[in-house]
Amino acid sequence: MNLLMPKLFTATPMRPEVKGPVAVVDIGSNSVRLVGYDGLTRAPTPIFNEKALCALGHGVAKTGELAEASVAKALAALRRYRALIKIMNVQQVYAFATAAARDASNGPAFVAEASAAIGAPVSLLSGRREAELSALGVIAGFHEPDGVVADLGGGSLELIDIKGAKVGKGITLPLGGLSLMDASNQSLRNAMRIAQESLEDAKLLAKLRGRTLYAVGGTWRALAKLHMRQRNYLLSIMHGYNIPAREASDFAGLVERVNAEALISVEAVTPARRPLLAYGAIVLDEIIRKAQPKQVTISATGVREGLLYEQLSSAEQRLDPLIFGAQVFNDAYSRSPRHAEDLRQWTDRFMDSLRLEESLEDKRLRHAACLLADVNWRAHPDYRSEQSLNIVVNGAFTGIDHPGRCFLALTMSYRYLGLDADVNPQIRVHVSPRLLDRARLLAGAMRVGYVVSAGMADVLPRAPLAAAAKGRLVLTLPPDLADLGSERLSNRLKQLAKLIGREPAIQIGLAVKAGNGAVETA
Repeated sequence: MNLLMPKLFTATPMRPEVKGPVAVVDIGSNSVRLVGYDGLTRAPTPIFNEKALCALGHGVAKTGELAEASVAKALAALRRYRALIKIMNVQQVYAFATAAARDASNGPAFVAEASAAIGAPVSLLSGRREAELSALGVIAGFHEPDGVVADLGGGSLELIDIKGAKVGKGITLPLGGLSLMDASNQSLRNAMRIAQESLEDAKLLAKLRGRTLYAVGGTWRALAKLHMRQRNYLLSIMHGYNIPAREASDFAGLVERVNAEALISVEAVTPARRPLLAYGAIVLDEIIRKAQPKQVTISATGVREGLLYEQLSSAEQRLDPLIFGAQVFNDAYSRSPRHAEDLRQWTDRFMDSLRLEESLEDKRLRHAACLLADVNWRAHPDYRSEQSLNIVVNGAFTGIDHPGRCFLALTMSYRYLGLDADVNPQIRVHVSPRLLDRARLLAGAMRVGYVVSAGMADVLPRAPLAAAAKGRLVLTLPPDLADLGSERLSNRLKQLAKLIGREPAIQIGLAVKAGNGAVETA
């Protein structure tokens, strides 16, 4: 467990200085991609993303060289990216090339041409270095990851063990989609044999049993997208999508057997990517058979994000990416950003008074919910719940799994619609009964807090909410805020009290105003 994590729960996260837009140019074996980010931060947000499928790795296994046509296409893409980088006023460019360029005899010459085309030095990554950066990318995108990262590109497969922020030694294997297609002469039977033989000596996979396989790479993301479509899965966010290992193996077997064009929803995958699906499925299936992981988790963060994460200070790296990202939203969109910190501390005290068991993961989700509670206040009142749901479910947040996203979405929906609302059942199915209860509880407290504070800072610290003796739920208002007591406030307090089996009371100074409006002596 990260020892700094509790500090993130008790203070506004430290904010690294934003140095302006940065860009990463990834010259891969299949695609050449430009991603521009809003800055070098703990949770950078892409502001521009474009790829060109150049298939640099096609034919390298047979000829030992990059094809002239692929090189020309890649250099044209890089020249375009150079112009886009200037338009975006990018402050720093990080560019690298991977397996195709390092395996080809004309790779060094191509890297020199690529550097001239993009206007920045292009690093030629070794297989081990690529594995390391991929691991850092998963660490950047997940909270306390534990498992093995498998980064499948067009030319190679990188495997590396991670636990928390610790990175093991990586290995690289010639099992990329394009290289496997070439080496097998486009025979799936041969590809299976090659995959089995290559993975046989991968001792690293022995560490994967019962843990998580973090799948990185476009081909595996495409497979996951097909799996989502077949399940009619509600969320469209790929990052953090979990598939039980047995189910992933069964699905991979289906993709191996069936012509790609016959797969359900194959139109969601670009035509250039479809021929690689079966080869990616073969590698995935063999890893699962050999290593027996608990689950396969799709990571949208990999080498590019790992490279940016590596540039941060150690203090910045230890920040919680979910809390950081939610803080950015709060600062940009809330009507009174400091109110979120008030709400966090206010719910801290409320939860402590209830003496409910709350894990560190429960707490970080609650704190993220407080930061996101008011980011859509400009929306029409009739659509605030719907917009909140879309922001949370589809937002570019990292460090959160899909049940966590659904918890946040449910909290926001109940906060606007009321605790008895029939909130989206497709979202409810993704959370446990316990998380659903916590979402309603937190939303109920928020509904009280916003009526008391009007979403403004410096009010909630003076109006504590706590479970008290004799089975009461007491909201205390200072004398100068006594007029805040109203039927609306009483009704919301009643709703919350009913949820936890207590009697509501509003305390003013030393007097207690009971739920029925009468004033009692404290």
